[in-house]
Amino acid sequence: MFKPKLLAKIKLAFMAVFLTGSSLYAVKALGQSQPSPQQLVDEVWQILNKDYVDTSFNHQDWKAIRQQYLSQKYSSKQQAYNEIREMVAKLGDRYTEFFDPQEFQALDNDLSGNLSGVGLELAENEKTKALTVIAPIEGTPAFKAGILADDVIVKIDGQPTRGMNINDAVKRILGPVGTKVILTIQRGNQSQSFKLTRANIATHPVTYNIQTTATGKIGYIQLPEFTQTAPIEMGRAIQALEKQQVQGYVLDLRSDPGGLVDASLEIASMWLKQGAIVSLVNRDQVKESYNATGHALTNKPLVVLVDQGSASASEILAGALQDDNRAKLVGTRTFGKGLVQSIEPLEDGSALKLTIAKYYTPKGRDINHVGIVPDITVELTEAQQKALVQNHTLGTLADPQYASAVADLSQLIQTGANSVGLQRGK
Repeated sequence: MFKPKLLAKIKLAFMAVFLTGSSLYAVKALGQSQPSPQQLVDEVWQILNKDYVDTSFNHQDWKAIRQQYLSQKYSSKQQAYNEIREMVAKLGDRYTEFFDPQEFQALDNDLSGNLSGVGLELAENEKTKALTVIAPIEGTPAFKAGILADDVIVKIDGQPTRGMNINDAVKRILGPVGTKVILTIQRGNQSQSFKLTRANIATHPVTYNIQTTATGKIGYIQLPEFTQTAPIEMGRAIQALEKQQVQGYVLDLRSDPGGLVDASLEIASMWLKQGAIVSLVNRDQVKESYNATGHALTNKPLVVLVDQGSASASEILAGALQDDNRAKLVGTRTFGKGLVQSIEPLEDGSALKLTIAKYYTPKGRDINHVGIVPDITVELTEAQQKALVQNHTLGTLADPQYASAVADLSQLIQTGANSVGLQRGK
């Protein structure tokens, strides 16, 4: 199995997730005594001081901030958590967050692929600060109810979210399986409420099937999230489809908000025989590049579906396949998250997620706040999106984006294009 070298700690590219469960990351061994609140505050400060990507710390006197928070008296660990969140917020980085032990367990559980909750990926809009849906996870209560990417959550059980910390929103949406939560969303000029029942979510990151077209058999693979198990499942999917002698592939990354960067590197090497995948640049402008391992599982033509819900690790994969001329991209512009985070578990079971690097596509594109423009743009109306979900016709010829991908793939198959030809421009 491909094991890329890690940059600092575990590299992540993901959004906040409203899920609960057991721990994926090993928390540092606890000693006889727990750290004092002051020690916990200082530990967070030290991590940011050492590894945070912006050495100006949002143009603030970071040493003075340390003294400000260490000089306070803390009556409880909860008070320390609140002050840590306030200190971290001064960086002005929506991707750098503090997680208390309960929130960290929820995050770990998401990345392990064993989920429960309503199935939403959310982030705070950088300009408006609104709680915005990045993507609903397919098959979950939020997905089935019709919540869409770019919906803004304005109320949780009647409580306005304006000014609400994203972690506070997480706690409000969390709850026992079978209980209800009402989310009020703003979509354009319209407001509507969704009553969702929290549920266990059996996540299988990779699903696939064979579809017969006029030009032959096509393998359709859908990847909703880059979890710990995604590379293994992707490998199995490709190998199974190769045995069925498909003539080409459609890889669906729509509404895939990202996940583990290592997973995106492993999966990219299943499609790329050679070439660059991504470059990471840290705070000291040190560049670390990652290339394909030379062990691609197929060289057959490939078309990738993307949309505004395709973010971070999805964009790493899509950007590499597009820049290396391995695949054509069909759909709409991607989300635009070109930053990499690291998770630092803390002594008491809490954790800090911090931005440690920017990433660039093989051609040196900085896609942060910009996204990736597909080779073929196919827009879907809100009505079309709802109909595809309700009728379970995503990834069929009733799906305009998929139909366009199949048409483009058929042309590649007919002209005998393969990965070598695509990569070398032949």
